[in-house]
Amino acid sequence: MKERLYELKRQALEQIGQARDLKALNDVRVAYLGKKGPITEVLRGMGALPPEERPKIGALANEVREAIQQALEAKQAKLEQEEVERKLAAEAIDVTLPGRPVKLGNPHPLTRVIEEIEDLFIGMGYTVAEGPEVETDYYNFEALNLPKGHPARDMQDSFYITEEILLRTHTSPMQARTMEKHRGRGPVKIICPGKVYRRDTDDATHSHQFTQIEGLVVDRNIRMSDLKGTLREFARKLFGEGRDIRFRPSFFPFTEPSVEVDVSCFRCEGQGCGVCKGTGWIEILGAGMVHPNVLEMAGFDSKTYTGFAFGMGPERIAMLKYGIDDIRHFYQNDLRFLRQFLRV
Repeated sequence: MKERLYELKRQALEQIGQARDLKALNDVRVAYLGKKGPITEVLRGMGALPPEERPKIGALANEVREAIQQALEAKQAKLEQEEVERKLAAEAIDVTLPGRPVKLGNPHPLTRVIEEIEDLFIGMGYTVAEGPEVETDYYNFEALNLPKGHPARDMQDSFYITEEILLRTHTSPMQARTMEKHRGRGPVKIICPGKVYRRDTDDATHSHQFTQIEGLVVDRNIRMSDLKGTLREFARKLFGEGRDIRFRPSFFPFTEPSVEVDVSCFRCEGQGCGVCKGTGWIEILGAGMVHPNVLEMAGFDSKTYTGFAFGMGPERIAMLKYGIDDIRHFYQNDLRFLRQFLRV
């Protein structure tokens, strides 16, 4: 039996040395160390040996098994290394070749303008308040001094889901919601960006869906002069340090007094051109002092607190800033249009 074990060891080591791949090596492993292999048969036949021979044969069998196992592991490591070297040689990369450029995306012009406006107001101490696009009639209209049947609602005809649920027509509902959360205690200083919806006919200057950014400040002793100073700073940061603004009387149900805000033309420096239609001024947003009814409905004492609000359309600002003549370009995903802003 000793001679048989030595012979098995010799045969196994020889076949291991001849193995050219991992499959052939595994076949050797199974043939010699498997459950039906010859070494296992030797161990099973030890019962027929004299008792004094069994320990010697058992130790020799384990020695042979260990030697074969070590040889298999060494050969496997060698074959795996050879395989890696073959793959590296076959898949070699010439690192001196220039890399293939990866086409990167770019912020949409509207996203760029919205983020620029957000950064500007955050720098002035405002926080960003966002809310649902599907809104209740109460927050979209009634809490903003637009009761049911009010004729001013006609200017904001919307998409109704039920009689009390609609797609919001402005981001003003977030002003009412935020004031309610403050429970009548100031200060409140927020901007509200987001998408809004109105049942409008799409053309070069109108869209049934567009974006809006509104601002709200409520505190003690807030004045019209605070509003004008804020918007002048906004205009100069966005359109250039030489800009000025002017107020024109207007009407909004949720502010009193209300104004339209114009900025001095950044194309002609107020001399008159096609952009400003010869007036030297460009209308950019609406604003006013928060109506006392809006403050009271939100839980604020209108005799103690005052505030101002403003609202603008990023599409209009982007069209003015980048010279875009059709609002529909923003929503058509035309790469010819979007690629113009890669380096803006």
